[in-house]
Amino acid sequence: MILTGYDREVYEAAGRVLRERRRTAESQAEKRRAVFYSVCPEVEELERRLAKTAVFSAKAVLGGKNAKEQLERLHEENRSLRSRISDLLRSVNMKAEDLEPIYHCEKCRDTGYVDGRMCSCLKIVLKEEAYNRLNALTPLSLSTFEGFSLDYYPDQPEHGSGRSPRSAMREILQNCRKYAETFSTASSQNLIMQGATGLGKTHLSLAVANEVLQKGYGVVYCSVNNLISRLENEHFGREETGDTGSLLESCDLLILDDLGTEFRSSFSVAAIYNIVNTRLLLRRPTIISTNLSMRELQDRYSDRFASRIAGNYVRLMFLGHDNRMQKLLYRHTKK
Repeated sequence: MILTGYDREVYEAAGRVLRERRRTAESQAEKRRAVFYSVCPEVEELERRLAKTAVFSAKAVLGGKNAKEQLERLHEENRSLRSRISDLLRSVNMKAEDLEPIYHCEKCRDTGYVDGRMCSCLKIVLKEEAYNRLNALTPLSLSTFEGFSLDYYPDQPEHGSGRSPRSAMREILQNCRKYAETFSTASSQNLIMQGATGLGKTHLSLAVANEVLQKGYGVVYCSVNNLISRLENEHFGREETGDTGSLLESCDLLILDDLGTEFRSSFSVAAIYNIVNTRLLLRRPTIISTNLSMRELQDRYSDRFASRIAGNYVRLMFLGHDNRMQKLLYRHTKK
């Protein structure tokens, strides 16, 4: 899917990435060439003579008289010069390609365009930059599976429940690990993480995001509250035109954090339904975290929305007490 409508900052950032790639490739080629010249100083003279044969060949063609004989002599001299340069390259374990820039993208030579059309590499960089901006305020680096502790979950069954929060959360942790390890746009399911505040929904969804990103997939992680603000600003023209909606629909994995904390309006309800429904139609996996029950989702967003979630998402029910309070109590008892 080709995405259009990126804002100016995204295009500028992508341009900087390509310029830096091109500068690096050409700078490294110059360094390799300088080393070759320092070891084999006669190469510079050989290359000057090569340049002269090209000029003389052009003059011979224009001159007409004895052109064939001159061209044959110049071509032979050209082959001899190139053969000598090749011998010198082999003597220092180098190839002719080592003297040329090794571009990240050989099709466009890191310019972003081929015959006036946008290169696929620029499209990829644009998408990556757009993802980076959506993820900019997310502490992705702060949450990992290794950092998720089960110590803060009670090991005794809760009232009216046949299992302990620790047992339930151990299973959820394992499921999330497996989900991230085996993630695939073709087969991964949708998840909805439900439970009270402070039970680790954000932590585990961020851990999934981290690992899936490491596999090279495009992940967009955002709080629903921030997402709706951005969509409203774009929709009502309060900021430069962007294409957040298309990014949310097309990314490999979308993680919507804190569904239900956003200001409720007809716009927000419709926007959230459209995003979730479109990704279902496109068969692109989504993870949602929310403090709301299924009944509360139904009341807040509509029967149709709740039905889509119930029929197409795997539910992970988080149990326990607010971990932030548990951590404070744990630290206090350790003093």
